[in-house]
Amino acid sequence: MDRKALAAAFPVTVPVLMGYLAIGMAFGFMLQDIGYNFIWAFFMSLTIYAGSGQYLGVSLLAAAASLGTVALMTLLINFRHLVYGLSMLEKFRGMGWRKFYMIFSLTDETYALLSSAQAPVGVNPKNFYFAIALLDQSYWILGSVIGAVAGAVLPISTEGIDFAMTALFVVIAVDQWKAYARHLPALLGGIVTIVCLMILGQVFGQQQMLIVSLAVIVVVLLALRDRLEEKEEKSC
Repeated sequence: MDRKALAAAFPVTVPVLMGYLAIGMAFGFMLQDIGYNFIWAFFMSLTIYAGSGQYLGVSLLAAAASLGTVALMTLLINFRHLVYGLSMLEKFRGMGWRKFYMIFSLTDETYALLSSAQAPVGVNPKNFYFAIALLDQSYWILGSVIGAVAGAVLPISTEGIDFAMTALFVVIAVDQWKAYARHLPALLGGIVTIVCLMILGQVFGQQQMLIVSLAVIVVVLLALRDRLEEKEEKSC
């Protein structure tokens, strides 16, 4: 591991450290509450590593859901990562074997950092991106294990604790809004989602509506890609 890249990436990931310790602990509490100890928390965070997907996994484990249900629900809740991947194609180019880990580790928070963070002068950008992804997952694993251990020792009620994930999403959205001068992509995403919810939400349900809205957002952004990139170049 490039120590120079790791040292440069750590300050950038401190906000994620704070968030992941909190929501990772919440996940650990919830998992322990349904009878799965810190070992399960560690391996779920190591191999699954999907915040909202792992929160959902707690409910599915508690309900003894079938593998088919687990697969379908995981696809629905993590469908947005297809959109993330499209915008990271150039950034991950030339990363060799690390590309596979970068794809695996592309959570909402890591995506937000990779979209805006710039490698300092003298630091290899590819190593910098890899360090960000690696540090973020280590924070999540640490938080989930701490939460599971604490949940086994302390009598903590988990009611409403899953809202921690929603709160973190809101914080990330606000930070991204402040970081960029142009808000058209965010506005398009919000408008498309609201329209799809109003038209399709009652008919198909929120999960199916989410897939449709994400698909529409991808099509709209691809159609406007040249215009958006042209405006970005002019603003620079």
